Amino acid sequence: WVNKMGLFRNKEIKILITIIMLVSTAVVIATYLISPACGIITACFSLIAVLSVLSYIHWHYRQLNKLIDVLRRVNSGDYSLDLNDNEEGEISILKSEIYKVTLMLREQNESLKNEKTILANSLADISHQLKTPLTSLFVMADLLCKDNFTKEERTGFIKRIHSQLERLQWLVESLLKLSKLDAKTVTFKTQSVLPSDLINKALSPLLIPIDIKNQTLNIKADDKPVKCDLNWTAEALLNILKNCVEHTSEGGKIDITVSSNALYTSIIIQDNGKGIDKSDLPYIFNRFYKGKNASEDSVGIGLAMAKSIIEAHGGSIQAKSEPGSGTIFNIQFPRS
Repeated sequence: WVNKMGLFRNKEIKILITIIMLVSTAVVIATYLISPACGIITACFSLIAVLSVLSYIHWHYRQLNKLIDVLRRVNSGDYSLDLNDNEEGEISILKSEIYKVTLMLREQNESLKNEKTILANSLADISHQLKTPLTSLFVMADLLCKDNFTKEERTGFIKRIHSQLERLQWLVESLLKLSKLDAKTVTFKTQSVLPSDLINKALSPLLIPIDIKNQTLNIKADDKPVKCDLNWTAEALLNILKNCVEHTSEGGKIDITVSSNALYTSIIIQDNGKGIDKSDLPYIFNRFYKGKNASEDSVGIGLAMAKSIIEAHGGSIQAKSEPGSGTIFNIQFPRS
């Protein structure tokens, strides 16, 4: 009977049962020699005690075998197991711990599935974004191989090729930066940066487009330093300001206000441009999203990158807009 329970497969159990049997036998023999009646009574109690111990061990091993079966199922990818046990005891504690691990593995598995879906969608978007300039480059390269173009026409094609190459280079660099931010492999060199230095660095590539469109730029910043990585934060602000410049008409204005309090530093960028449609507003920070007012050359990763950089600094960004009344970007960085 004991062997059928499978207890003898364990060496420690074999030793324990052997010791119990030897001790019980010795006690029964000793009491029988003193008094046969006492010996018989002792034998009965010893048998009951041994059977009780064996039954408990058998129950214990059944519980462990169930847990082993659960672990095998978890290992095979089945996380739909409910092991929550509110009782006391070592087995219950073990069940609770396995239940916690199962929940953690289930969440990790779902997270991996979501990441695979996001990666697949991102690769599809990247492929689409790269296809457009590459197709243009191939077409213009084929056209340049023909001899029926004047020097001016060839020069025009070369300029367009150069423009597409610049766009392709910017796209690849931006995607690499986003990948680094997603993988959290970027090491930010956090330092105290004056708001004026941060804004000037962000505005530097946009001064010519602002001048061409005759836009007015108003900057109001206090002298309290911002805790951030100068280059990466300037990159974030550049993408936001670029969006404002592109969507603000000629003669429009862009206001930049920097203020600080005990909790955070606030950077507010406001324009009086076209504004953002209400249906687009919740999605403007999603990568590869292009709203109704987006230009043909828009890729849809500038604002997404800005958001990733700002949040990586522990900050936040929000946008408010009304079509025809401009857009307000509110950025906040924690002071500590």
